Amino acid sequence: MSDPGSARRAFSVAIFVRRGDTVLVIAHRRLKTWLPIGGELEAGETPLEAAIRELREETGIVAPFRALRDAADGVPPGYLGFEEHQAGSKGLHMNFVFVVDVDATTEVTPNEEFGEYRWVDRAALADLASPRNVRQFGDLALDAQLSS
Repeated sequence: MSDPGSARRAFSVAIFVRRGDTVLVIAHRRLKTWLPIGGELEAGETPLEAAIRELREETGIVAPFRALRDAADGVPPGYLGFEEHQAGSKGLHMNFVFVVDVDATTEVTPNEEFGEYRWVDRAALADLASPRNVRQFGDLALDAQLSS
């Protein structure tokens, strides 16, 4: 039996790109499920730096992450929360979740991780064939309010 303490662990980010009352989800080719944009942190990166990079690499989108209303001092802009999940052979993902707003003219340029994507509203999110935490954080992203 393997030692659970020796299993691979990685910090990762998930980014819910919000356009009005919808969020972007992708049909992840390898995992065969609907997910937000995201990936693992690279050496020396902060979670916010990883979120900015992953958003650009996976979609071509460059957008400012803005502080959320009532966020504590020192919390990165757009930070929604943290969750952990098993990521198959990649081990435990310790995942920082962000939200970023884009305007209606923003175009998505898919990378090799996905071809299909959707902008889903709350009802479509609830019916999405995806892990429960994706739907839960999607709801939080849709509810998040930016600071003034």
